[in-house]
Amino acid sequence: MNTRNIRLGVDIGRVIIDGGAQGGADTRFFSGDTARMLTTPAVPGAFAALARLAPRFDQVWLISKCGERVRRNSLMWLDHHDFAARTGIPRENVRFCRRRPDKAIHCAELGITHFIDDKLDVHQALRGIVEHRYLFGPQAGPAPDWVEHALTWTDVLDMTVDVI
Repeated sequence: MNTRNIRLGVDIGRVIIDGGAQGGADTRFFSGDTARMLTTPAVPGAFAALARLAPRFDQVWLISKCGERVRRNSLMWLDHHDFAARTGIPRENVRFCRRRPDKAIHCAELGITHFIDDKLDVHQALRGIVEHRYLFGPQAGPAPDWVEHALTWTDVLDMTVDVI
């Protein structure tokens, strides 16, 4: 049994639920009817990678910034795609906040040691709180040296291989 008390935090949009191109929005998820929203695909490799990562950590939490409508849609999407059963991450392990920097509050409360997010400003807010920060997906420029850039879920798996 793992006794290191390591905990993973993961953003939802553009990390688990595919939001399209960097800086863009997947209109199926953010507009239109429920049926269309539920057809928004997962980021390639997200479910398989999270299923492999979950046993490496003592806990895994989803931590996302959004308003009430997107919160409801996110939970509906996760349920529709059987996220908890497919990844081993409990449905109860989801937190939401209204501002990106507020993810730091959740990370501090939960003792998150590793965090995956596609927004650099989130990682900036997590400095000094979360030791291992992974900037996910394509970015407009090079990542600063205080965050690891993981272009894909395969990269995340490779970067966390020592978490056993």
